[in-house]
Amino acid sequence: MHADSALPLDGITVVSIEQAVAAPLATRTLADLGARVIKVERADGGDFAREYDHVVHGTGAHFVWLNRGKESLAVDLKTAEGRDVVQRLIARADVFVQNLAPGAAARLGFGAAELRAEHPELVAVDLSGYGTGGPKEQRKAYDMLVQAEAGLIGITGTPDTPVKTGIPTSDIASGMYCAQAVLAALLRRWRTGQGATVEVSMLEATVEWMGYAMYSQMYSGRQPARMGLSHASIAPYDAYPTKDGQMLIGVQNDSGWRTLVTSVLEAPQLAEDPRFTTNVLRVEHRAECDAAVAAETARWSTVELDERLAQAGIPAAQVKQVADVVADPQLRARDRWRKIGTEHATVDALLPPVTFADVEARMGDVPAFGAHTRALLEEAGVDADELLRRGIAAGPR
Repeated sequence: MHADSALPLDGITVVSIEQAVAAPLATRTLADLGARVIKVERADGGDFAREYDHVVHGTGAHFVWLNRGKESLAVDLKTAEGRDVVQRLIARADVFVQNLAPGAAARLGFGAAELRAEHPELVAVDLSGYGTGGPKEQRKAYDMLVQAEAGLIGITGTPDTPVKTGIPTSDIASGMYCAQAVLAALLRRWRTGQGATVEVSMLEATVEWMGYAMYSQMYSGRQPARMGLSHASIAPYDAYPTKDGQMLIGVQNDSGWRTLVTSVLEAPQLAEDPRFTTNVLRVEHRAECDAAVAAETARWSTVELDERLAQAGIPAAQVKQVADVVADPQLRARDRWRKIGTEHATVDALLPPVTFADVEARMGDVPAFGAHTRALLEEAGVDADELLRRGIAAGPR
């Protein structure tokens, strides 16, 4: 690392009226890259993700994941005084992000058009479930609901059972596109001096991720099947039993098939089996192919088979539990864990996946509710004692 290196967003200030997952992920990404992020929370309890659970030494797991490196300002936006504080901070900011219910920001005076009329250099981002206009504009948009509307649940799971993904995919997709849009808008502002009005829809972000499945349906006329761990176009591609567990194996070409059955599984007769000589034939005879592979993989332990597959260059992986990932030697060898502070304890946090050679991400602390309220009220030039006394603003509990 270079001692004089700056993070890409050093000097950029972001004000965000945010809650839950999507917008907080976007702004945490910006904070990791060096931006100052002022998180506006409800004065009567803050971001409700704080109370999803208390598993991280008394703080919610979602909240710890999504809110490091931010300043917490707790104000009542239903009051003119509370709105005035945020307006004053936005006037000095580079970016404004919000993911309130549809139309709520505009009713409070934080609509993008209104803000940019006053501050044309501002990058104003609205993150919503379904976007402006259309029959679903006013619908509630929780992650699972958007996954369903986008068709993701329709292609995820087994032939018998559709499931949502195990992580909030729609929230994450829209949060990442939001952060990407901010970076692009700031780059354009650097060239032109003009800000931007940006809209990000959870539905559209998720449909974009549907990619190949969507094109497959449009041009074949067939709904992509739910395949579990299998693959509609490739075989063998699934979980196969070992003596003590299972291994995922994915063979994507015919030479890989021959290597798998001869060098790894020591079953050369399968290489010549006329049902399996090409991928098209293996897909056509998927059940027989899977059964033949499973009979051979069951001869080894998981660790033994994993090593044999790795040495032969066959794509494979163990099915790990989350505890295994936390202890993953790859992450440890690459020194990806750091310590950050939370309201009650110091905890481990994973560095973001983008690595700059000359400077490390800013891994700031997770703010307690209203931890920065007084300082931000004073920065905004208002009477902090008065607003705190009247309950228009709130400090740490």
